[in-house]
Amino acid sequence: MARPIEEVIGQQVHGSWISWLVSRHAFWVSAAAVLAFILLSIFSDVFATQQNLFNVTRNFAFVAIIALGMTAVIIAGGIDLSVGAVLVLSGMVIGMAMNAGTSIWLAIPLALGAALAVGAVNGFLIAYVGIPPFVVTLGMLSIARSLAMVLSNNKMVYEFGPDEAHLHALGGGSLQMWFPLLGTVQVPNPVLFLVVMTLLTGAAFRWSRWGRHLFAIGGNEVAANLTGIAVRRMKLSVYMFCSFCAGIAGILEVGWLGTITTGLGQGMELGVIAAAVIGGANLAGGVGTAFGAVVGAALIELIRNSLTLLGISTFWQGTFVGSFIIIAVLFERLRSRTSD
Repeated sequence: MARPIEEVIGQQVHGSWISWLVSRHAFWVSAAAVLAFILLSIFSDVFATQQNLFNVTRNFAFVAIIALGMTAVIIAGGIDLSVGAVLVLSGMVIGMAMNAGTSIWLAIPLALGAALAVGAVNGFLIAYVGIPPFVVTLGMLSIARSLAMVLSNNKMVYEFGPDEAHLHALGGGSLQMWFPLLGTVQVPNPVLFLVVMTLLTGAAFRWSRWGRHLFAIGGNEVAANLTGIAVRRMKLSVYMFCSFCAGIAGILEVGWLGTITTGLGQGMELGVIAAAVIGGANLAGGVGTAFGAVVGAALIELIRNSLTLLGISTFWQGTFVGSFIIIAVLFERLRSRTSD
């Protein structure tokens, strides 16, 4: 007996949906993160506690926020090695400004303005002058951190004037929220910023003209230029967006730590690039998602947290993160060959 046409169509749609989901890189990274979460909950009595999960989510939020911008840069076929230095420069600007008595409502725009200025210089030199992104952003890594040292005379800043409490609440505060099965949970403020920025970035990637042009440039820059896309302006905007994300993370991290030193964010570039790549961003350009960047950052933080809880030396962190980058790229390469 022939099956009803509705049943056949339903099975085809269901199968297509499963095939699409399984083919997504972010799906497998999410599965790995869930598996790591389950295993850590089993083998460690401390991991699944509310305080530890609070710390894990707060810590990965800073990396994930910057990874959103890094993913945009990688989609466009570039790279930004200066994000850690932009983070400390933004943090130092708001710290020094508030230390001098400036209102937080003026200090925040000043800090973000400094971050955007760095991104504009990066984007201009890359898009309009034609200097390779690796060279420009590597040089800016040194310049931005040097400017932070000059601004503070390489001293620690820990007094933030009359609005100090607002800064601490911004980066170190939390919001009490209720979730099904979990009950009432304290959600760190940086995670709330991350959620909003992820939704906005994901929407921009998927539905805006800016996002369509971004993927077009990363897929084939020559073809994108021939179709009339303003490639240079797009590249400028992408590097400014990446620096803006680093600036946001810098402000939040200073609020959380309650202090700012010129060593903040040192070496952070590796973790951010790793989060983007592990989340599915292709270093050749044209591929990447906002959700993938967040999941990649979460997986890295789970690895770091597990090393600590299981008593493994933190010196192994670099080995694990580097290995995950190689495995993620290898997996993507094998998947691409299979699909071809």
